[in-house]
Amino acid sequence: MSNRKAFPAWSFIGDICLCRHNPSSEKMRILELSHSSGNGSTSSSDEKSQDADYFDYKIPCLSDELETLILARLPITEHWKFCCMNKQFLSFLKTGEVFRIRREIGLKEPVVFIASDESNWWSFNSSFTSFKKIPVIPSDYSFDFGDKESFAAGTNLFVSGKEIDGTVVWGFELATNKWFKAPKMINPRCLFASATKGIFAYIAGGLETTTCQEVLSSAEKYNSESRSWERLPEMKQKRKFCSGCYMDNRFYVLGGRDEYDNDLVSGEFFDQGKNTWILIPGMLKDIPLPSSRSPPLVAVANNELYTLDASSNELKVYVKESNSWKTLGPVPVRADTRGGWGVAFKSLGNELLVIGGATASSSSSGCAFTIYTCCPDPRIEKLKWTRIVCGSTNLNPFIRNCAVMLA
Repeated sequence: MSNRKAFPAWSFIGDICLCRHNPSSEKMRILELSHSSGNGSTSSSDEKSQDADYFDYKIPCLSDELETLILARLPITEHWKFCCMNKQFLSFLKTGEVFRIRREIGLKEPVVFIASDESNWWSFNSSFTSFKKIPVIPSDYSFDFGDKESFAAGTNLFVSGKEIDGTVVWGFELATNKWFKAPKMINPRCLFASATKGIFAYIAGGLETTTCQEVLSSAEKYNSESRSWERLPEMKQKRKFCSGCYMDNRFYVLGGRDEYDNDLVSGEFFDQGKNTWILIPGMLKDIPLPSSRSPPLVAVANNELYTLDASSNELKVYVKESNSWKTLGPVPVRADTRGGWGVAFKSLGNELLVIGGATASSSSSGCAFTIYTCCPDPRIEKLKWTRIVCGSTNLNPFIRNCAVMLA
């Protein structure tokens, strides 16, 4: 028999954390870090915390600056533990200052957001060992059951859709765990391309949402710190059902269909220095374009562009020098059954992430919802994919929306 002491179990109700002790275990004693005056001394060394009991031994107090830097280096998935112990850190976390410091010191941690039904969103860490259900978007029936697009900027997740009163963009703030109504786009749209770079989000193309008939060539840039949209020059080509990515410090828009519903194999990127778009003819000429397909499944890892070919379930890498694609072998997720719909293909920094229904050769576990990652290398003919075991098995294998935030 182990003589290890039992630890308390934690549960959450909204912003409140509850601690459930095992009556047979020794009571935990927790010290709340006191708010210091900046020189390491506490404002009241004899005053006891009202949050919890104390450890029997003393913990030295740290200056505010040092304490903040230490907290900023903690993994995001560990923040809840300190919020339970310390009201000061809970209040500090809600200000977003921790994430600002993380950006300044170059710390980036992927957070994956997934919607597998009409209204429920889940957030996961990059290894999918930690997950939580985030609050439901406080919208209406029309928004819940309508088409939606998602993207990220800074520490915000954005979900664009149409309510009864018109197009709306809802934002989720990671620091406060709450939704807010973000500013409307300059040109409200759906079925558009998007990409993220730090605190900025880029969108382009799509359909206007009044009649859903006009195909757009307009583009916009969102600043998550000022919460404002900036108009960008119009693209060379009107596009809907297109995809976006950020590579070589440029916003790229790929493929889609034009105003006559013709398939587009060209791409283009926004040159910020010249403030104009540069067309790349035939960028997707090597990718089959079956009917009734999703927008191109693209992701950037290590500044290389990859696509999941929905017709063959193969991974391909873009060769910039020759404007062509190289095949890197099969992907263990079925993208061909619905023409690419219901599959998430994203970047996790230096890794690729794919989520969806399993192929016949990879479904031995009997779980329909499968997650795989790989560290891609354009020089290798066949990549090795790693199966990720997720603690949540209740998610629908048909992924409706997915976005990755680097916080």
